[in-house]
Amino acid sequence: MSTLHLRRAAAAVCVAVVLPLALTACSSDSEDSASGSAASSAKSSPSAASSMPANMNGPFGPACSSVPKDGAGSFSGMAKDPVATAASNNPALSILVTAVTKAGLVDTLNNAQNITVFAPTDDAFAKIPKADLDKLLADKAELTKVLTYHVVGRKLTPKQLENGSYATLEKSDLKTSGSDMAYTVNNGSKVVCGNVPTANATVYLVDSVLMPPK
Repeated sequence: MSTLHLRRAAAAVCVAVVLPLALTACSSDSEDSASGSAASSAKSSPSAASSMPANMNGPFGPACSSVPKDGAGSFSGMAKDPVATAASNNPALSILVTAVTKAGLVDTLNNAQNITVFAPTDDAFAKIPKADLDKLLADKAELTKVLTYHVVGRKLTPKQLENGSYATLEKSDLKTSGSDMAYTVNNGSKVVCGNVPTANATVYLVDSVLMPPK
């Protein structure tokens, strides 16, 4: 066999050996890359199990987005203060704070322990005709009755709101219902930002003022 033929045979053997090794390496790289992508995807995609408890253990609801990110009116700031003081630092609760002050309930609420407050937002009070609201704010006895109807003498978790009936400080019961972070009180007032902690209370902001039974 000539020298030229020997060189060509050797080159063919080399290609035959190298080509499978290259394919194997390429296949391994592709699998590693795909595996890495899958692992990265798994890490970046939160599971329902991990997200749901976090939501249920902290504040939830559409109106929570308007709460200041820091300062006394933030969730962390309100958690340090008793409920009436905490409410005074929340810009969405200014009318409620005025009402609580007029009724002389600031100390009562701040000194109570382990209570739940269903706190009407300013938008909730805006649903009441101005003449009626002015009349209510001027009548301390009636105002006290209405405000204490928003307070339950124990802390309520979101789970307990699913189907409950609870005695209020006004002595009448209010009813709660719902699920999956969508709750209503007395079949009409919606919780718009719930499970907000303060130093002595759990607060649920609601979109309508609750009126006690006559």
